[in-house]
Amino acid sequence: MKLFALALTFFTSTVFAQPFPSHPVKIVVAFPPGGSTDITARLVAPKLAEIWKQPVLVENRPGAGANIGTEYVARSAPDGHTLLLATTAFAVSAAVYEKLPYDPLKDLVPVVFVSSIPNLLVVNPALPASTPKEFVQYAKANPGKLSYASPGPATGQRLAFELVKQSAGLDFLHVPYKGGAPAGQAVMTGEVQAMIVNLVEALPQIKAGRMKAIAVTTAKRSPMLPEVPTLTETVTPGLDVSVWQGMLATGGTPAEAVARINRDVAAVLAMPEVREKLAGLGMDIAPGSSAQFDQYLRAEIAQWKKVAQAANIKAE
Repeated sequence: MKLFALALTFFTSTVFAQPFPSHPVKIVVAFPPGGSTDITARLVAPKLAEIWKQPVLVENRPGAGANIGTEYVARSAPDGHTLLLATTAFAVSAAVYEKLPYDPLKDLVPVVFVSSIPNLLVVNPALPASTPKEFVQYAKANPGKLSYASPGPATGQRLAFELVKQSAGLDFLHVPYKGGAPAGQAVMTGEVQAMIVNLVEALPQIKAGRMKAIAVTTAKRSPMLPEVPTLTETVTPGLDVSVWQGMLATGGTPAEAVARINRDVAAVLAMPEVREKLAGLGMDIAPGSSAQFDQYLRAEIAQWKKVAQAANIKAE
């Protein structure tokens, strides 16, 4: 019996002592194919495969506010071979769901921040406001008479608008839609007056005159719309909200594997062809250490929990 236990211990330690990667790696995207997260994963995967000398596959596992794919990674072997390319939805779920089938701060480990995309505060072109100050003044002169759209009741875009509301002391009615496209259409037709939307998604509509850009929600102006001011420089000092992407591994993944993935993903993101492609999608590439990403993620979750509690936003 002792010999069997010793043999089992030796076998287990040998398996987990194998250098990363020892077999094919999977990057899970918790959204359908074709979106910006999927594009990033499929751009990065073949470059990592070249570095690691192992196949790197992208697998889409959408549904339940990105929680299906996230749970899959949380329940995978803690060896770094199953990774999650997470987005703002990860922090939002941690903030608004009372019960999740995984612990976002224990069952997954932050590996590397990948990118961020600015959000825009946009309005219907007919709204008599073109600057952040005019927008706030008009909203305060019409309390309870204005409405804003979102892609759903417990989404990052809704929480971002609620943060703007709370920061500027505004009174807007929330109107949820089934997705970003119908929400955007509602703004363009005047069914609602405003919304928070990803800059890249809004850009074609702004150029066509179907939406009016009021402000960028990040701390700095976007090079894609340098003439549009930020909210923080005008009406809500300190407000800094973006749509981000970052890579996480299963909780318990060895530190050596986390460090290797962090280093190699950063190397891929530094490649000119990769940076050029992602920059064309409006992304700001800013990888850092896994510790920095962990700190960022905890701050994100704390911020959205505070916003959700103040607005009484819950998801089941």
